[in-house]
Amino acid sequence: MIEQIKQALDAVKDPEIDSVSVLDLGMVEEVQFENGEAVVKLLPTFIGCPALDIIQKRVEQVLSSLEGIERVTVEFINSPPWTSDRITDEGREKLKEFGIAPPPKQMGPNGEWQVECPYCASAYTLMENIFGPTACRSIFYCKQCKNPFEALKPISTWM
Repeated sequence: MIEQIKQALDAVKDPEIDSVSVLDLGMVEEVQFENGEAVVKLLPTFIGCPALDIIQKRVEQVLSSLEGIERVTVEFINSPPWTSDRITDEGREKLKEFGIAPPPKQMGPNGEWQVECPYCASAYTLMENIFGPTACRSIFYCKQCKNPFEALKPISTWM
């Protein structure tokens, strides 16, 4: 049943980036099933993320439709903290397809970060504004293809 639950969770998409699921983003920390109850422990990508209520409702809706599940409990936990390295390789590709650069896998020695353009894959990019449309994204500009784009901010335990 655990595998069925995980497969179903792949249908729960991020409310703002509907090409990536909670699994793609690495938000699923633990799945339990016992006596008809599914318990899903999720790591929020940002504390105070306004989409958490929507994600909870979507998880409850998707899992309630599975045969054998009578109750669904969704818990948001903060330990371990979510970090951007939890995003799966498939999730990183889906972000690019959506037009959002995934966060870098490595940070520079002084904490600087560089992303590739999701449209042309050029590394010749410039951060225009650290503040994007949401707390987890920044605005970049590609000097190669001349397109503005968003990038997910790298989040690690040292920040």
